[in-house]
Amino acid sequence: MSTMTLLSFDFGTKSIGVAVGQQLTGTARPLTAIKANDGIPDWNTIERLIKEWLPDRVVVGLPLNMDGTEQPLTARARKFANRLHGRFGVQVELHDERLSTVEARADLFARGGFRALTKGSVDSLSAVIILESWFENH
Repeated sequence: MSTMTLLSFDFGTKSIGVAVGQQLTGTARPLTAIKANDGIPDWNTIERLIKEWLPDRVVVGLPLNMDGTEQPLTARARKFANRLHGRFGVQVELHDERLSTVEARADLFARGGFRALTKGSVDSLSAVIILESWFENH
């Protein structure tokens, strides 16, 4: 079995959560949340993360409505994924992220109450949930 390193991104217009994981263990951990300006990230920060972790694949959360239909943010997440591939040449996969933010908030709240619910920690934990969900499906 190969030991693939993956980065995952929880795309948002104000903040993009990032996590790293190993396919061998099927686990991920939060790295950071990158500030975004109307969905446009600091590409230099993303470049540093890609150079540091050298991921074999990148997973981007695909925000869908509960019935599986697309929402306005869905197209923007796809565009972000395409830009990641275009800029850095990494293999990018989109993964359904329904309920990842809800799950992240519940998990953080259970561990630290309202104080734990900072935007960055929610977004980076959402990226962990997206990646671990991807592992379960592959």
